[in-house]
Amino acid sequence: MQLGKWVGLLALGVSIYLLWEIRQVLLLLFAAVVIATVLNRLVRVLRQGGIKRGFAIAITIALLLLIVFGLFAIILPQFINQLENLSGLLPAAIERVGTTYEWFQSRIPGMDLGENQGVDRLLDQAQALVSSTVGNFFTILNSSINIVVNLFLVLAATVMLLVNPGSYRRTFIAAFPAFYRDRVHDILNQCEHSLVGWFQGTLAGMVTIGALSYIGLLILGVPLPLVNAILAGLLEIIPNVGPVISAIPPILLGLLDAPWKGFAVLILYFLIQQVESLALVPILMKRTVSLMPLFTLLSVVVFAALFGLLGLFLAVPLLIVVQIWLQEVLVKDVMDPWQAPSSAQQRIEH
Repeated sequence: MQLGKWVGLLALGVSIYLLWEIRQVLLLLFAAVVIATVLNRLVRVLRQGGIKRGFAIAITIALLLLIVFGLFAIILPQFINQLENLSGLLPAAIERVGTTYEWFQSRIPGMDLGENQGVDRLLDQAQALVSSTVGNFFTILNSSINIVVNLFLVLAATVMLLVNPGSYRRTFIAAFPAFYRDRVHDILNQCEHSLVGWFQGTLAGMVTIGALSYIGLLILGVPLPLVNAILAGLLEIIPNVGPVISAIPPILLGLLDAPWKGFAVLILYFLIQQVESLALVPILMKRTVSLMPLFTLLSVVVFAALFGLLGLFLAVPLLIVVQIWLQEVLVKDVMDPWQAPSSAQQRIEH
């Protein structure tokens, strides 16, 4: 192998290593790009109403900051307060589940306690996990400064991208050969269209799920309805896995208060998810690129394993962008132009 090829291979390896080392920064930048893309659509809407771009950007940024700081000032204190109460109640709730399970064992004929060590072990592990989480609760709060720093980094990058999106877009397109730049421009437009549609649908779903959960939990009299409703809304961004996780704390709290409340909460969350699946999703996700459920679930697992909590929340927009680029570049521009032999083409057609 020639020296130039070895140097190129080494440069490629070093580049991949450096990209992997700064993956968290790249994910934060991707989050800023998604938010700036959505806000830029709002700027365009304001400009269509006769507002100059500078004022439209200022209004959009002010609205963004108002929402962020409003959440911190109004909702966050109540959320933290109820979250502390939740962390104190969960161990008792798990203990109540174990007691109920033992009661069922004693009432079912021929069911020996020693034959169900798997469930007992699972309950013990859950108790230990919750106790560990409660014990480290203030440690977790102390480390939250990293989250705040990352949030301000995303906000700063979002504002920079929003002020002059054209320059950053042209810089990205310039990295491709001249003959392919118009094609990249079209692909970026598709990504923008799908990301805006996904964000609008997801935001509407989060608000709807959170509101329905809060109302339902209030009616059932389940403790800490606000924190459970916020968790239900936030975890809605994680498909398949999020709704299941969000139902566990209120079910445990319902069981702690009264056994029937646990089952009532389970039915409540099941009905809410049915409303979302049958009514909300078909309406809200029309503008989003079609994602196969299996690929969506795998993306959540893979991105969470590779990038942690941030990858978990960004799994779907990452999948949307990756799928569009693979479809447009690999399938349409590389694979489709290849012509199969005439005999093979005839077999495919028949």
